[in-house]
Amino acid sequence: MHVESRPLSKRERQRLIASVIARRRVGTQLGLLDALASAGCQVTQATISRDIRELGLEKARDSLGRPRYSLPQRGRRSDPREALVGVLGQFGRRAVAAQNVVVIQSELGSAPAIARALDQLEHPLVVGTLAGDDTCLVIALTPEDAAELARELGDAIG
Repeated sequence: MHVESRPLSKRERQRLIASVIARRRVGTQLGLLDALASAGCQVTQATISRDIRELGLEKARDSLGRPRYSLPQRGRRSDPREALVGVLGQFGRRAVAAQNVVVIQSELGSAPAIARALDQLEHPLVVGTLAGDDTCLVIALTPEDAAELARELGDAIG
């Protein structure tokens, strides 16, 4: 008997993502793509990236220090500054000012979480952020603002 599969709705797909990360350690978007494909859900990396942002998934470390996605803890209202310090402390490598931009280098796959934490903080010196896999660009108005931001973010990295 042949059963045709139908594409999952956004809500069903996000429910599947939540289920997958609750049951197993998934620490990268590629890992999440593979896990969803194993469950019969074919999606693009852009869709996964959007789902991660919309679900508010957080990147943390498991007991062995490996990165993993987790759902935000319900009922916990996190302080944006605390969230930024936490993600920079765990995944940040260095912050360097270049003209009016701060370049934050981080562990692979963690730059979007750093950018999101900066965006949620609504720092007065930050005009905007742009994240790749392991690099986050933080745009400031002036080179002086960028230098101040680089010092502040560097202190949080440790």
